[in-house]
Amino acid sequence: MSKRLELTNQKFGRLTVVEFAMSKNGRSYWLCKCECGNEKIVVGKDIVNHNIQSCGCYRKESASKRNTKHGKTNTRLYNIWSTMKRRCMTVKSGKAYKNYLLRGITICEDWKVFENFQKWALANGYSDELSIDRIDNNSNYCPENCRWVNNKVQANNKRSNRYLTYKNKTQTVSQWADELGIKYNTIHERLRRGWNVEKTLSCKIRG
Repeated sequence: MSKRLELTNQKFGRLTVVEFAMSKNGRSYWLCKCECGNEKIVVGKDIVNHNIQSCGCYRKESASKRNTKHGKTNTRLYNIWSTMKRRCMTVKSGKAYKNYLLRGITICEDWKVFENFQKWALANGYSDELSIDRIDNNSNYCPENCRWVNNKVQANNKRSNRYLTYKNKTQTVSQWADELGIKYNTIHERLRRGWNVEKTLSCKIRG
């Protein structure tokens, strides 16, 4: 039987060993007092190997500091930033993976820190009614390629949009609908029925 190490009064991290507590399943357990005042019974091997260095208060404090560093974790802007990072850096499957990470869409180094992204956003027209939009959908999230836009502009800039060229001008179906006063669904229905672009956009609705 191996001799038990004497740990009484020794300090490991925030824990000071008070006394031997018990032996169980071949392990020695020690009563420790943490700097915060809490007491905790810990396996001797975990103390010596520095696997445990507090009663748990250090981990809680670290988590709290991460969450309160900028005080913005519950804001809309932080959620936009968090979603942007997740799409481009962590999601490994599904639609988001296909549309972002798999296509090589990344975030510039500066924006990987929330405070930097926040500073850019507030200086470039951010408001709660707008969302972030990449000007070039094949390029990355960075100051040169991003802007704050309303839902309509965002929708017109989707990769899935259908573009129509009429009278030497190219626009999305939604944009042509606005300009010509033809319903969006009417244009789609005409195209589905095989109408060419000129007939689709030039034929007026009978009153």
